[in-house]
Amino acid sequence: MLDIKLLRADPQAVAGRLKVKGFELDVALFEQLEGERRRLQEQTEQLQNERNVKSKGIGQAKAEGQDITPLLAEVSGLGERLEAAKEAFADVQGQLQAFLHAIPNLPDELVPTGKDEADNQQLRIWGEPRTFEFEPQDHVDLGGAGGLDFETAAKISGSRYVVMHGGIARLHRALTQFMLDTHVQQHGYQEVYVPYIVNADSLFGTGQLPKFAEDQFRIDQEQETYLIPTAEVPVTNIYRGEILEESALPIRHVCHTPCFRSEAGSYGRDTRGMIRQHQFEKVEMVQLVHPDQSWQVLEALTGHAEAILQALNLPYRAMLLCGGDLGFSAARTIDLEVWLPSQQQYREISSCSNFLDFQARRMQARFRTSDGKIEFLHTLNGSGLAVGRTLIAVLENGQQIDGSVILPKALHGYMKTDRLLPVAAS
Repeated sequence: MLDIKLLRADPQAVAGRLKVKGFELDVALFEQLEGERRRLQEQTEQLQNERNVKSKGIGQAKAEGQDITPLLAEVSGLGERLEAAKEAFADVQGQLQAFLHAIPNLPDELVPTGKDEADNQQLRIWGEPRTFEFEPQDHVDLGGAGGLDFETAAKISGSRYVVMHGGIARLHRALTQFMLDTHVQQHGYQEVYVPYIVNADSLFGTGQLPKFAEDQFRIDQEQETYLIPTAEVPVTNIYRGEILEESALPIRHVCHTPCFRSEAGSYGRDTRGMIRQHQFEKVEMVQLVHPDQSWQVLEALTGHAEAILQALNLPYRAMLLCGGDLGFSAARTIDLEVWLPSQQQYREISSCSNFLDFQARRMQARFRTSDGKIEFLHTLNGSGLAVGRTLIAVLENGQQIDGSVILPKALHGYMKTDRLLPVAAS
């Protein structure tokens, strides 16, 4: 949530920055609500003061033996007007809060203008895409004969799910373990395990609610609980309503969970295979840091995700997202896109974002400075990596003409082999 002081100080400047995200701030509505809020606040304070003065006068009049009936009636009338003013003030406050909750985070000054992913800015590229002496297959064909079973998954659950068998299931598990081990042992993260079901307050805290309710899997109408869209939600919300000591910073967590997304806005993209599913798995990195450190931490966190891709020898590029492609809560995001031979293009495999104090304000996640001041934390997260998409990349980039897959050296210890045989032969 934005600091309302920014809006009050210069709503036009805020509106100008939000246009980079394609968001049109209704400045007139804000000024109307803010004006009404101030008017009702002044009215409430005035009535409260007037009633207090009249109430004191009743005591004095009574002591002097005067008839206090008219005074009592006057105070009663003031009380009714005060309650009406309080109700009106609370209503306007509610409207103002709802207005603020719908406003996305301001994009950082370095965020380029643009409408969509085509306008994202390439920062760097790593590795050389492999040259094939044959027509490379996509992961669906490579995982044929049941290794990747979409038909059975559709029978069990519906479209956009998968059942994995044999070596491919083992590869999926190995990738997860390799990512966790690397982040814990080399990058200094503490592993956590969290619930897969969260309440509405948690989704509000990280910015999925109320704006993106349609993209969530709601499982209980009465209690308003949801399946998690990513580990970002429960892990970040560990610190909702907390005040940390400055000495405890930075907080670094890594977490592996399934993720559940309705993906209502995919509009038919990537309907084949595992690129876009309702259930998938990620290894998520989350950091809560001192505000002075968050931009440095974004680069470091992105580097931690890149280290996984490099260890797996997967060509990729880093992209700075433009305003039109930037998420609701993010101030700046760097996407990592891995090379997929079957598509002859780079596809997103990790998104690393700095949210500044936007999520912390929504969660009331704060820290106490060394001189005793209470300030909002800065939050960051990034995929390290999306496990299913990493599986796809390993299969496609390592494929051989006989249908086998040469595995990256980093996985040999986990897989107890250097090669994944064709499913039909394994």
